[in-house]
Amino acid sequence: MHVRMQNAETLNPDQISQFLTLGDGIEFAGQSRAERYLFAQQLLVAQEYARQGKKQRGAIRAYLSKMTGLGMAQTARLIQMYQETGSIELRGYARHQFANKYTDGDVRLLATVDRAHERLSGPATCCILRREYERFGKLEYARLAQISVSHLYNLRNGPLYRKHAAVYQPTRPTAVSIGERRKPNPRGRPGFLRIDTVHQGDWDGNKGVYHINAVDTVTQWQVVGCASKISESFLMPVLEAILHQFPFVILGLHADNGAEFINYAVAALLEKMLTEFTKSRANRSQDNALVEGKNGAIVRKHIGYGYIGGEHAERLQKFYMAHFNPYLNFHRPCGFATVSLDARGKRKREYKAEDYRTPYDKLKAMPEAAKHLKQNISLVDLEQRAMQMSDTECARKMTTVKAKLLRDCKTESLVPPRYL
Repeated sequence: MHVRMQNAETLNPDQISQFLTLGDGIEFAGQSRAERYLFAQQLLVAQEYARQGKKQRGAIRAYLSKMTGLGMAQTARLIQMYQETGSIELRGYARHQFANKYTDGDVRLLATVDRAHERLSGPATCCILRREYERFGKLEYARLAQISVSHLYNLRNGPLYRKHAAVYQPTRPTAVSIGERRKPNPRGRPGFLRIDTVHQGDWDGNKGVYHINAVDTVTQWQVVGCASKISESFLMPVLEAILHQFPFVILGLHADNGAEFINYAVAALLEKMLTEFTKSRANRSQDNALVEGKNGAIVRKHIGYGYIGGEHAERLQKFYMAHFNPYLNFHRPCGFATVSLDARGKRKREYKAEDYRTPYDKLKAMPEAAKHLKQNISLVDLEQRAMQMSDTECARKMTTVKAKLLRDCKTESLVPPRYL
């Protein structure tokens, strides 16, 4: 508890005696040295200390010691200061300081030497400073030539040295040797895939499913998969299933620079398949534009943007394999642009009515299409799958299954996962 006494310096001698008698168990302490010194001066002036007798002086000294919390010796020094100067004031403390032998110019010169030699050790730098003065006769090194190793480090730790010796370097990118940084060149052959991931949102700190979207560059044959997490143990089985669903031999895989595909596990899988691995170049947004366009036009359009928990990844994967991917490749037409050059040599894309066909029709119309297929797949098998139902029948069946699946997934996901 803090008690503040008002006009405590104006008590008369009897009141001071009574206070000292009754206040034996009470201790007082000033808030700061300035307040204590001010109170001491006001008390000595109000009590006319210099005119009092010996007994009364002792009472005033004891009263001052109790009120300020100072010892009797310190109280006596304050009274002596008052008697000699007529006031009690704080005295500034002048700490002893050694004279600066080395100037700011010497510090800048040391920083210049360290920058030039890329900051050698202390003994090596002292040797250089001595040689600059003694051997090469440079007078500006006269003081630094005599500096000790320990004091050299003292100068290096100073703010002036750090200001002049700081070297700023941009972040150096880490080179990743996985994949070749270039745009793939299919030369009209199917089997060169573009791949990307689509994340189905977060909720309450929980990650949604990841859609894996792969599109062939020439035929636009598209296979979509789903993984609950993007780590290697969850992604690799889905990636293998995606590559297995393509009817033709995989000759190349192109991805952006995300770590989910640019890693040694994916590289080992493609090396085993004798498949080239390329990745997007810097500032070339068109390198992976085909699959990124499909992300919005197909995945987002059909699945939406709402959160779907990772526990539904297996159900989505089965839906993609059984209904969605067959619809995309056998019953959904894609536009294949006719590219021409104008008078200025600029490429011009034009979509005509005959340029719209399904990925299967595009594959079937290619010269020697059968040569590009896998060993256990033939054009007859693909034709039978394409003719099992009409385009609209397949779309309605797929839409019905999709609606029920998304209704179940998103209804269950309305409750945060930690409460399920």
